[in-house]
Amino acid sequence: QVQLVESGGGSVQAGGSLRLSCKASGPSNSRRNLGWFRQAQGKEREGVACINPTTVMIAESVKGRFTTSQDNANLYLQMDRLKPEDTATYYCAAGGAGWMSACAERYYSYWGQGTQVTVSS
Repeated sequence: QVQLVESGGGSVQAGGSLRLSCKASGPSNSRRNLGWFRQAQGKEREGVACINPTTVMIAESVKGRFTTSQDNANLYLQMDRLKPEDTATYYCAAGGAGWMSACAERYYSYWGQGTQVTVSS
């Protein structure tokens, strides 16, 4: 069973930075795809950044401000020049497909508990 534990959320003023971390454990063939998703209050969950051994996808809304990286079983999301519209609960996700045509939920089977990011203006 894959387990994902996020950390690093918090409150920051607009223009600031935060770094989220996700520690993944469990069968490696079940977490070939790793990703970050977010859900703002009253909105649907959306893909922010997705990564597997051959592909990195970054949502247009955060491109140039957010980057994602992987180090063994750890996944990171570096968020710079944060905006109030980045306020959301951020989730780490894992899936075993090993490929993806989009940074979308359908490629992910396992989810972390989420960490809150709040950006004030």
